[in-house]
Amino acid sequence: MTRIILLTSGKGGVGKTTIASNLAYALTELGEDVIAVDANLTTPNLGLCMGIPLAQHTLHDVLRRETKLRNAVYMHPYGFKLIPASMSIKDLGGVDVGRLPSVTLSLLGQADYVIMDCSAGLGREATSAIAAADEIILVTNPDLPSVADALKTANLVKKLKKRIIGVVVNRIKRKEYELSKEEIEGLIEAPVIAEIPEDVEVARSIAAKRPVVDYNPNSPAAVEIRRLAHKLTGRPFKYRRPKNFRILERLIGWMT
Repeated sequence: MTRIILLTSGKGGVGKTTIASNLAYALTELGEDVIAVDANLTTPNLGLCMGIPLAQHTLHDVLRRETKLRNAVYMHPYGFKLIPASMSIKDLGGVDVGRLPSVTLSLLGQADYVIMDCSAGLGREATSAIAAADEIILVTNPDLPSVADALKTANLVKKLKKRIIGVVVNRIKRKEYELSKEEIEGLIEAPVIAEIPEDVEVARSIAAKRPVVDYNPNSPAAVEIRRLAHKLTGRPFKYRRPKNFRILERLIGWMT
């Protein structure tokens, strides 16, 4: 059975694309067959993060009926499949975003998980992406504007009768001014299923065009994303931090 999971938010810049790319890889590591889809048609970055910025065929071409979906599916070196979107502004013309649900439906039976990244906001593009998914993960930062926008998205998801798996709180700094897990759950009325800390290794992995889960699997963000992948699959997560890792982590931070 294929699970089609969309990562969405009401606000841009919260880290949806980073989590989507890493989650795709973390699930693949667990032996799952995964297809990652860049459903952010106006500002796509999933292919860029995964080292495939300029594909011959993209989701834009499929939505314009210029190519078959199978031509826009690429095998990534990390073992999952990727359907990228075009980064060219000229490819925005003639795209029928209303076809996204039917295109996504054709992926049923072709993978265990379809992980979708989408644009921020509540416009037609985001609405079509939500309609294309079966399950929704809301991504937010622990600040009031991000959570308020996530709440608006949650209300839209409920209106479209889609299931919210939970909330991923990203880029946590553990500051007193940040909203707590309990406050976020109370506002959005959905469980927080992952708390991902602010982590310099994420920026470094993006520059290297590698998932942080592979770039530094013991980094705080990588560990929590792997924990999320285990939770989605129902597997227990057992992690033991390498001996003297905290000392090494502080030394690396001092040297950089």
